[in-house]
Amino acid sequence: MALLEIIDLSVRYGEIEALHDVSLQVNESSVVTLLGSNGAGKSTTLRAISGLVPPTRGDIIFEGASIAGLGPEAIVRRGISHVPEGRRVFPGLSVRENIMLGASNRKLSTSAIRRAADDMLELFPDIRPFANALGWTLSGGQQQMVSVARGLMAQPRLLLLDEPSLGLAPVIVQTVFRIIAEIQRRGTTVLLVEQNARMALKVADYGYVLESGRLTLGGKPDDLLRDQDIVSAYLGAGKRAPVMHGGS
Repeated sequence: MALLEIIDLSVRYGEIEALHDVSLQVNESSVVTLLGSNGAGKSTTLRAISGLVPPTRGDIIFEGASIAGLGPEAIVRRGISHVPEGRRVFPGLSVRENIMLGASNRKLSTSAIRRAADDMLELFPDIRPFANALGWTLSGGQQQMVSVARGLMAQPRLLLLDEPSLGLAPVIVQTVFRIIAEIQRRGTTVLLVEQNARMALKVADYGYVLESGRLTLGGKPDDLLRDQDIVSAYLGAGKRAPVMHGGS
């Protein structure tokens, strides 16, 4: 069953059309990944879903109702949480305080939010010892885990993850993707934007490829891994270079 359906979605930044008639769906309790080079439109897709950019045309259906044109706060209340690229940890707050901010949409007491944050720290054992440390003192990988934990504090039905492995050491990337698999196991649906195509396809149930703001391919991970164009463009084999375009 489709939890999210995007229908003929287009987004413009001034004169630039960043997305052109994109249609895709994300089934409940699945991990779906969006692949593509820098500027292909992957991040714009997530921003449109979370209400950060308005669609030029098309529709976004979540749990059977249109959310196109709603603001970010209304979309969070409906059960969508967006973890953007770049971590964005508040440096003057502790790790626990950063995580607690993610529950701002929930009508809970401070003590209940603190208990929920402690549950998140159990899910992310690499940052648990630093619960009372300031956010800026953590490594890049640890800050990424704080960002994902903060997104999960909203108890979303759908978690949007934008480049969670960007700039991380390979051993930390492995940890991040183990956590994504655990998030799915716990029942949260994930829409993942990721340039590490090989790792993304390992955890995904389905994948889509964007180029120049257009959806060019979709399929099961095994099928995409057998596609020579995908292999050469995104998995490091062959001579075809990823297509580079503006409006990511």
